Amino acid sequence: MKKELANPPSNERDRELWMQHGAGYIIFENIRKYAIDRLPAEIDENLREAHLKTIDNTIYGMMMQMDGIFDPLENENYRLALQTNIVLYKDEEVIEELNTLDGDGMCMGFHGWMENDFGNYEIVNH
Repeated sequence: MKKELANPPSNERDRELWMQHGAGYIIFENIRKYAIDRLPAEIDENLREAHLKTIDNTIYGMMMQMDGIFDPLENENYRLALQTNIVLYKDEEVIEELNTLDGDGMCMGFHGWMENDFGNYEIVNH
């Protein structure tokens, strides 16, 4: 079932945090759950826990990349970097864009997101 996005806060700082929490929500709801849903049902609990830890370590590594912790590839002439933007649209028009390198830190949100805490404002309507 498709979830409906809640309206963003009107305060600029609250909206920036909401967008970052929203990105975390998307990562956890789409990427993390996708990986978890593919774990074999018949594996024992110890193996399941090991797989879950691996999934979470991978997600955290992705967030480290989004925070710019890892160095880009470069030589004396070129630099190849991976950047991620969180984009808020209204009626198909970009109204705000936040580069995760300029955000509060995707890694900082990780542990709260593991506990299903996505900030002070709802990300989706329930």
